[in-house]
Amino acid sequence: MATHSVSLFLPYTIHFHDALTEGDDRAPPPRLDSRKGSLIDLPTRASYASLLAGPTPPLTPGHTQANQEFFAAQLHADSSTLHLAKPGDPKSLVLSDAHVPEWGAQAIFNQPKSRAGPALSGSILDFGKVHEELEQRRRDAKSKSKRTSPSSRASRAGSHDRSYESKTWTVEPAIQANGGLTNAMRAAVDAGEMEVEWIGTIGFPTDPLPESLKEDIHDMLVTEHNAEIVYVSDKDLDGCYTHYCKTILWPIFHYQVPDSPKSKAYADHSWGFYVNVNQAFADKVVSGYKRGDTIWVHDYHLLLVPGMVRARLPEAQIGFFLHTAFPSSEVFRCLSTRVKLLEGMLGANLIAFQTEEYKHHFLQTCSRLLTVETTEEGVQLEAHFVNVTSVPIGIDPHAIELARQADDVRKWINVIQERYKGKQLIVARDKLDNVRGVRQKLLAYELFLKKYPEYREKVVLIQVATSNSERSELLTSVSDICTRIDSVHSTLAHQPLVFLKQDIGFSQYVALLSVADVLMITSLRDGMNLTAHEWIYCQDGKATQGRKKHGPLILSEFTGSASVFGNAHLSINPWDYQAQAKAIKKALEMSDAEKTDRWNRLHDVVMTQTGAHWASELSRTLNKVYAEHVQRASSAVPRLSVTRLADRYKSANSRIFLLDYEGTLAPHRTSNGIPLSSPQRVLDSLDELMVDSRNIVYVMSSRCPEEIESMFRTLPTLGLIAENGCFVREYGDQNNKWQEFVDPVSTAKWKGDVYSILKYYEDRLEDSYIEERRTSLLFRYDRCDDQDAATRFAGESAEQINSACKAQRIHAVPVSKALLIEQVDFSKRTAALHIFDQLRERDVARGFKGPDFLLVAGYGREDEVVFHWANKLAENGTIGNVFTVSVGKRNTEALATLTQGSTSLLTAVQKLAKISTAAVPMDYFTKGHESAAS
Repeated sequence: MATHSVSLFLPYTIHFHDALTEGDDRAPPPRLDSRKGSLIDLPTRASYASLLAGPTPPLTPGHTQANQEFFAAQLHADSSTLHLAKPGDPKSLVLSDAHVPEWGAQAIFNQPKSRAGPALSGSILDFGKVHEELEQRRRDAKSKSKRTSPSSRASRAGSHDRSYESKTWTVEPAIQANGGLTNAMRAAVDAGEMEVEWIGTIGFPTDPLPESLKEDIHDMLVTEHNAEIVYVSDKDLDGCYTHYCKTILWPIFHYQVPDSPKSKAYADHSWGFYVNVNQAFADKVVSGYKRGDTIWVHDYHLLLVPGMVRARLPEAQIGFFLHTAFPSSEVFRCLSTRVKLLEGMLGANLIAFQTEEYKHHFLQTCSRLLTVETTEEGVQLEAHFVNVTSVPIGIDPHAIELARQADDVRKWINVIQERYKGKQLIVARDKLDNVRGVRQKLLAYELFLKKYPEYREKVVLIQVATSNSERSELLTSVSDICTRIDSVHSTLAHQPLVFLKQDIGFSQYVALLSVADVLMITSLRDGMNLTAHEWIYCQDGKATQGRKKHGPLILSEFTGSASVFGNAHLSINPWDYQAQAKAIKKALEMSDAEKTDRWNRLHDVVMTQTGAHWASELSRTLNKVYAEHVQRASSAVPRLSVTRLADRYKSANSRIFLLDYEGTLAPHRTSNGIPLSSPQRVLDSLDELMVDSRNIVYVMSSRCPEEIESMFRTLPTLGLIAENGCFVREYGDQNNKWQEFVDPVSTAKWKGDVYSILKYYEDRLEDSYIEERRTSLLFRYDRCDDQDAATRFAGESAEQINSACKAQRIHAVPVSKALLIEQVDFSKRTAALHIFDQLRERDVARGFKGPDFLLVAGYGREDEVVFHWANKLAENGTIGNVFTVSVGKRNTEALATLTQGSTSLLTAVQKLAKISTAAVPMDYFTKGHESAAS
């Protein structure tokens, strides 16, 4: 079956030509001059070849314009030679960290201009005007939808740009696509591990294209490239990508919270565009889905898609991977649409992140904002469980190896080595935005030159920094730093900083990674950073005949790669300029032995955690958890067959009953807060069951020993499990002696710490109260009028407790209108295991095999661990007859269900008791066997 890889942009795009150039497979596309903002002619291939073949003309290193022209030639040449003539063309595979222009402003391919029009103001100062304009647009759209006559359709068709009907076009590798994702999936396909079908937009404005041309492009991509296009209006895509993803989500996900009234972060209309685009993707996924297919949704552009698809395909196998960082709950909660985004993500079976840190942040955020139970494995919702994991993405080493064997890469290695002969090169390539740390890097480099003047004429930092705006405040600040460094530290013969406000060609990029001495990455926050991985691969010395190899990596601790690499790199805090300067000096002075040791460790990571490994690991994990979800789905849990239960009961010699009380044997307290009572029917049913000496009966409860003992005071020999497994009163013990498993001293300590936290919230939430038990605490808010505030406070307190008290082996778990704080090491499972081991030891000592019948009945989350334990006993044959029964409607591990709740369970128990009452005593008793309770 196919794997649908769903991302905002396809790995392919279209280049339009008026005519083909003679002797070439297509006409060279125009190129935007980033300095002048106008189109310039590309260098011919002949002039480019002569540049590489002949000696480099002498240029003054301090001349910035000369540096830009020197590096610009290859970028243009790469742009004109990108093609898909060969399936394994490395240039289409290894642009893992492409620095691309904004959508709708393509600088390489000949494509239509956007018809999105000017965006609505994103300033809160224009709130009234924006909403008035939105209402007018909605009215216009509604009026337009009614015009469905043939003449109106013809009129709309005429709005397309007819010039594109006569143009020839070719399919090209897309510069907008997620290169790391593309490389990883292609590597997995080449390895034969999966069949991938791409789903995404084509990466440029499509409103001007005629419908017939759109269909032709769609058909070409489907038949030849396994790619489905999602066509959305220019306005929707521009509003989604530019005005919601890039203006709101991207900064928030990278800890940059916009808080200015003029920041454009306030834009309700952009959320509507985001929803429209996500819905268009969900529709496309659903329309092409076949039973058995796997759906993988990628990145922050499409957070709503998993939930939208789940609503229409309840049984689909859906995975979601976030390629960026995921912020802490304190930052994520700043989003006004936070709940909708989380619920969209939770439509997946598996949610995956780059690192454990991002996974932990997501689980904390769900616990705090949605007030749901989270575990290390994922999020427990009422209807189902969502698994959460982390798998770091990697590169495709084979593709990079193919790329660096190209002739132009070898020639550029020689050219760059000659140009910077005798210098130590530090290289860096970043997009010039507020999260890449370019400003911090330049300030640290300036400090390095001041502190260690002996390096001023020995070191060159080549900083490639692509910019989207000529007027950005960041660019102005960075330019001032560059000017200052140049004026203070440059000479006529040497320039210690080469700042390129442009991208470089891929061949140059590979050449720089091969010949440089140090790579410096100072991102303030980064999901991963595959530039670091490519650097490590290119530093094996093969491309330079061993002259330059094993260069150190200076890497920000706030990148995902830093957690993958351990301590083999030089870790820096981007805001610590002194430490950065020292790291530069250490990297330049590092011995060959230390370089080799560090590189070997880094290289092992790069070669094992590759892109193909990432794709296969995600696929394997999704298949595993999906199989578990299907098995545990409530629709797959059959109704308990009381007839079968009775038959197995009759033939059993030693039986154990573990029956939950609250919600199982008796309903929970009423909505008016009436406390639980002990219905006479429950007492009578248990009493009848205990008449048979082959039955060992335990009642489980979350209540304290005194309460549960008082409820069952008329059954003094009944076995009891209190406070979810922290206390056990053995069956048949008439002395009412309780066995306590927890340490009273450590319990008193953590309860004191937690009580002060809960008290803070109790004082601020009217009608909330704290219920103290011997080994647990409950923060109840069932009486509160403002349930929204109560839920928010419960989430905040849960996060605070789980973060501050993790070492004390406790956790805070949301339950129905309350927050339960309990011990991690003790549960109903540990109590059940203790009881079972004791009973088996007694039976074995008397020459019997041990219990051969087990019935576990429960209702809530705390009973799931007992179900899991009991099912394992059945799987390994320890007990022949095991029945695990859930009386609730929640997703469960129980193998059977009773949908009528406690009434149906009591009916089944009474039927079993009557079987014992009516039965003739068996040889089992006449031979002197006594019950395990005697």
